[in-house]
Amino acid sequence: MGLFKKKVNGYVIGPGANLEGANLEGANLEGANLINANLSRANLLRASLHGANLTGANLSATNLAGANLTGANLDGANLMNANLV
Repeated sequence: MGLFKKKVNGYVIGPGANLEGANLEGANLEGANLINANLSRANLLRASLHGANLTGANLSATNLAGANLTGANLDGANLMNANLV
């Protein structure tokens, strides 16, 4: 996805995006550039984040149960209280 932003489930996806509390259940976010994005309390249940760049992203209290994080970059991401199971 590079530096370009796009809409997924009605939400603008891109670097620095504010997706706090967003419902992205089952969303295809493969290769998405979400550097420094705010995804706190978002619902990413069964979402595909394969190869996504989540460097510095806020994923606190985010539901990531069943999400595909294969190859995702989580360097510096905040996963406090995130649901990963």
